[in-house]
Amino acid sequence: MDPVQLVNNILNVLHSLSLDTALPIIMPAAQFAVGMALYAVFIYVFYRFLAKRDIIDIDYSKYGKDWNGIMQRAGMFILHALGYLVLFPLIVIFWFLAIVILLIFLSEKPESPLLILAHIESVFLVSIALVTAIRITAYYTEDLSKDLAKMLPFALLGVFIVNSTWVSIPASLEMLELITVTHSLIEKVVYYCLFVVLLEFVLRGFNSVRKRVFPKKKKEIPEESSA
Repeated sequence: MDPVQLVNNILNVLHSLSLDTALPIIMPAAQFAVGMALYAVFIYVFYRFLAKRDIIDIDYSKYGKDWNGIMQRAGMFILHALGYLVLFPLIVIFWFLAIVILLIFLSEKPESPLLILAHIESVFLVSIALVTAIRITAYYTEDLSKDLAKMLPFALLGVFIVNSTWVSIPASLEMLELITVTHSLIEKVVYYCLFVVLLEFVLRGFNSVRKRVFPKKKKEIPEESSA
């Protein structure tokens, strides 16, 4: 390599710099960077929210100030159960569909139209398995649940960075449209979400029993000896 020629080439490029030539080069890089940043923010919010054990953190005690005794405990239980019956299914559906959309956009599309339905069903299976595993591990330790929640999304981002040719927006939109008009796919979404909701009630029941049977011991603060 001739150093003189290299320097001359660099000088020629610097002399020919212009906004018209810069924009077509910079804009794709800027769009790619902004997209990656937004994706990372979404994953950050996703894993911190879904990996929480108490995903619906509402102080129900302020709604039962006039209650006491058994009535207060029963009222708190009913309010808590209603919160999970109403809000938790919406949360599950939202995050399940969010993962489905990510997988559809970032995964490799089947070449044959006959395999599209099977591909969508596989995406559904992976998505609901991830949501379910996150909720199960949240009752073991939230740290493990957080690691699991961000593992697949960031792995997808890595695959996309290495090979972005898989991404086809028109093909992805067609697959999403197919989901909205296919009865069997909508049925799977409903059954999958009901499964996670029922599992959540079972997990919370076991967790309540565990807390009663094996309560956490309060750390005793040693008393300072008087001189």
